[in-house]
Amino acid sequence: MSYKHLFTPVKVGNCEIPNRIAVTAMVCSMCTEEGDATERYVKYHEAKARGGYGLIITEDYRVSAHAGGYKYVAGIYKESQIEGHRKMVEAVHKYGTKIFCQIYHAGRQSSASVNGGVPIVAPSPTSSPWNRDLARELTVPEIQQIVRDFGNTAANAKKAGFDGIEIHAGNGYLIAGFMSFHSNKRTDEYGGCFANRMRFFDEVYHAVREAVGPDFPIMVRFSADEHTLSGRTLEESKMVARHMEELGVDAINCSNGIYGTYNPGQVAPSYQPHAWTIQNAKAIKEVVSIPVLGCNSIDDPHMADSILDQGYCDLVGMARCSLADPDMPNKAKAGEDARIRPCIRCMQGCVTSTYLQIPMRCCVNPEMNREYLYTFEDEPASKKVLVVGGGVAGMQAAIAAARRGHDVTLWEKSDALGGQFIAAAYPPGKGDYVTYTCYMINELKVQKVKVEMNKDATADAVRAFGADKVILATGGLPNRPRVPGIDRDNVYFAEDILRGRVLPEGRILVAGGGEVGVETAMHLADAERGEITVVEMTNAICAGADGTRVVAMKKFLNEREVRLMLNTKVLEFCANGVLVEQRGRTRLIPCDHVVVSMGYHPNDALVEELKDLGDKVAVVGDAVKCANAMEAGVSGFEAGYNA
Repeated sequence: MSYKHLFTPVKVGNCEIPNRIAVTAMVCSMCTEEGDATERYVKYHEAKARGGYGLIITEDYRVSAHAGGYKYVAGIYKESQIEGHRKMVEAVHKYGTKIFCQIYHAGRQSSASVNGGVPIVAPSPTSSPWNRDLARELTVPEIQQIVRDFGNTAANAKKAGFDGIEIHAGNGYLIAGFMSFHSNKRTDEYGGCFANRMRFFDEVYHAVREAVGPDFPIMVRFSADEHTLSGRTLEESKMVARHMEELGVDAINCSNGIYGTYNPGQVAPSYQPHAWTIQNAKAIKEVVSIPVLGCNSIDDPHMADSILDQGYCDLVGMARCSLADPDMPNKAKAGEDARIRPCIRCMQGCVTSTYLQIPMRCCVNPEMNREYLYTFEDEPASKKVLVVGGGVAGMQAAIAAARRGHDVTLWEKSDALGGQFIAAAYPPGKGDYVTYTCYMINELKVQKVKVEMNKDATADAVRAFGADKVILATGGLPNRPRVPGIDRDNVYFAEDILRGRVLPEGRILVAGGGEVGVETAMHLADAERGEITVVEMTNAICAGADGTRVVAMKKFLNEREVRLMLNTKVLEFCANGVLVEQRGRTRLIPCDHVVVSMGYHPNDALVEELKDLGDKVAVVGDAVKCANAMEAGVSGFEAGYNA
């Protein structure tokens, strides 16, 4: 398929952007606590520019020392910060990409812990569901100081060489808080009617415009639908858009949602449809004449081109795509669709890292945030490398080693590559996951890795191969609990169900409420295999998973009447059911079939047998410690790169 619109230029104000693909803002937590740019931060943005993205909109640049929502978010509120961020801008400009500086005040969506102990502020004394602190209501003089802070930050951004400013007035941050009844309960000139609720934004816009001049592009990001009771809906957002255009705003970034586990609008997991809010961008575009950017789960360049062709928007935000593959635009333009590393919308690294206040990561891209380390600039002496195991860790190790110029062979004991990630694509809402496996298999071919299937990697065979480096990616094995009855014919393991090796029907009990167990229950319920019960010994399912994903999973389970039994311990698998203990009482849960999903342990037998090879052997992924695909891919890639 050819592209009709995606690679055509578009203007925002007097700034011509070379194509319609935009990297919208994402908190990457790669700056210092003061907000200064680091080498990691510069290389992260440079990779996207080199890869062909037309416009990069940075993460939120706080407008003062205590305005950030995260500990390591960027800042350019001081003159001394300009030079470091100028280096990042210059790195981006080398490739013809334009870069806008997003500026914001986090408002209630922050905490004192990330702002030097200073209490957070908001239009009214409310709290964010995620950040938890109770905000103090701003006084009018404080509001006026923040307005000046926005102007000062915008002036510094222009001095640093940015091509434009994006005022962040969305997603529940401070400006958005003033604009919405959801968090603005004021009774003075900043609350109540539409004009009053827009007053703070108006003052910020005028301060920014005065600071940057009449011809400097100013874009505004705001939520077309806040997806919460008392929040702004699309009809009022049309009023907002028209008002902003009248003020002189040059473009609108049509975002959605505010912070909250039950709010689907900000970053959509794989349980949401692709491009699920693009109709909002179209509605905004119909009432303004300035360019509109549409976004939310658009991760296929052909879909982006189709959206443009239908007139939904003028630019397409493909933020998380840029994490998965910073080279996506260049690959798309060259017709290399199979080589595009896909975003699978898992949220493991891009969202979870923000909670942890660590640099952003990506499940499918182990180079992400390590661009300054994995440069591929030097050429090591070629080695004979053997990778044992064709799961995520093994394939990433083989790909990295081959890219470094090594002669790489991969052994896989089964007849399929992908390991446990094959099963990961089967549960409802996770169809995207198969694209990652397909990408890696294709990349093995591109990198000329020699793949041998159905290969039994005994210790003797490994030694006989004579590799300079052996990377053991033998994965993990499902835990086999010491529960009486585990060997019964009606007891199966989760992967057997997901891979279609068995398909029970009737009353089915899933023992284990972690992600794999719950997803297996969803898979069975989606296939309408009978009455499904999930038993979990703790007080919550899917511990450690992103909350928005868990909400979607619970909704699915509820709609299909899957029974959840928490704080319940499995005692015995019986002929006619499962004996459990709940609140100190023992009872039998009648069932016809049992599915065991109680975690994994390293498949490390070969590791012990090859200890005599010393540092010739590297052990990666679940063969070291069972975690998740992101950790497996990172460890595999690192071992391959350093082979």
